[in-house]
Amino acid sequence: MMQKIQRFGGAMFTPVLLFAFSGLMLALSISLTNPILLGSVANEGTLWTQFWSMIENGAWTIFNQMELLFVIGLPIGLAKEASGRAAMESVVVYLTFNYFVNSILTSWGGLFGVDFSQDLIDGAAGSGLKMIAGIKTLDTSVLGALVIAGITVWIHNRYFSTKLPDWLGVFQGSSFVVIIGFFVMIPVAFLFCWIWPIFQGGIASLQHFMATSGVLGVWIYCFLERLLIPTGLHHFIYIPFMYGPAAVDGGIVKYWFSHMQEFADSTKPLKELFPEGGFALYGNEKIFAPPGIAAAFYFTAKPEKRRKVLALLIPATLTAMLVGITEPFEFTFLFAAPLLFVVHAILAATMDAAMFFFGVVGRMTNGIIDMMTTNWIPLFANHWMMYLTQIVIGLIFTCIYFFVFRFLILKFNFPTPGREADDEETKLFTKQDYRNKDKKHTPSAESTNQYATQAAAYLDAFGGYDNISDVTNCATRLRITVKDKSLVGPDRAFKQGGAHGVVRHGKAFQVIVGLSVPQVREEFEKLMQMGIK
Repeated sequence: MMQKIQRFGGAMFTPVLLFAFSGLMLALSISLTNPILLGSVANEGTLWTQFWSMIENGAWTIFNQMELLFVIGLPIGLAKEASGRAAMESVVVYLTFNYFVNSILTSWGGLFGVDFSQDLIDGAAGSGLKMIAGIKTLDTSVLGALVIAGITVWIHNRYFSTKLPDWLGVFQGSSFVVIIGFFVMIPVAFLFCWIWPIFQGGIASLQHFMATSGVLGVWIYCFLERLLIPTGLHHFIYIPFMYGPAAVDGGIVKYWFSHMQEFADSTKPLKELFPEGGFALYGNEKIFAPPGIAAAFYFTAKPEKRRKVLALLIPATLTAMLVGITEPFEFTFLFAAPLLFVVHAILAATMDAAMFFFGVVGRMTNGIIDMMTTNWIPLFANHWMMYLTQIVIGLIFTCIYFFVFRFLILKFNFPTPGREADDEETKLFTKQDYRNKDKKHTPSAESTNQYATQAAAYLDAFGGYDNISDVTNCATRLRITVKDKSLVGPDRAFKQGGAHGVVRHGKAFQVIVGLSVPQVREEFEKLMQMGIK
């Protein structure tokens, strides 16, 4: 069951990758139409404003069609075969579901306590309703989309390959999946019409609780978001808040961009305007924690290995700070000393909670580049004191990270980078290193590239294609379920292929690859199809 939950969590992240660019474009276009920043050129009606308003409208695509994005993205990550067809089936079944909901509430809305006569032209805020692909329906947010997509993927994985009699051959494959989905959606639609209005009342209560939970609520949320990263379950923590209704209608990300101009113009404390922004502070540990941890690693490394340690940590630290990709950095020490990861989660949550206590809120979920474009630059004029507070607290915690990690590493003699045994070299292995080892997995000439080489190394470490029962991935990890875990090699075998580490949970494995994991997975599956052992 845990394997399935982890796989579902990883698949949820597939569409989230698209939000970063849209968020940056929204922040840029909103900032460049702010008269406070640019003066009269940004006044309403100018050619400059009209152009950037067009850019802003285009950037809203992802956020305004969030449900469809998750309906498409989930099957790509979860379908065992023909993931493209599974995505198409998921969209059709989801739209069918919403048409059923529309018809049910049009005829019997009163029986379910839903006023379906409301006009949504001016927005659906507070109505519990929404327009999705031109269909007036319940606003089930991404949660409803995930449920319907999950049902469709289950049908796809079970019935897509079903062989029907020849005279019914036209109905097999995707048609058969959609046919089954059509009839399944009838009771599901009735169930949603009955349960969801009640659930919306619970969501409203949850939103109120989260908005008033204060420092403790922020600490618990940020602690769990960081602590669960190795398991992949952290997606279940932040997605309902950032893209779902757990804290505010429409999710924190969409709400932030919708009100960013209002926040920028106001002189009121941002914490007063948007207290829910306390649940979007976890980008701070991606900026301020890495330099402290890296310094601790460097100064506790053996003198003769410090140069190699520095070469290893500088790019990982800069990547974490600038763009917020922390997994390659965190897994550098996670496998050497898991206790340090727990300490990291505690310190990160404490830093976020301290910032919230002193009035820091916003949409701070990634690195410096995102932080500057979506927070510091557009809101600096009226909220510079808050950002100064954020930076001061962050730098204090950088020092805390250094002293705490240095003390623990020396106290418990953790084998962090540069402190390994003398016969273990401190390095990240290259493609040439792999080519010089046993060529048990030789990629085909037409696919000889870095990704194919990595994939071949991992397939070898997993015991060959016939030991693989399932393959998927999330943002930075290749997720594999094997048939016989005793055939899987040690972590060293994966690191020789360029992996940052391996998470083991029974027959479920996660290879920490990095942002190139989609390309590595593609090459991995090519090798499996070729029957390479």
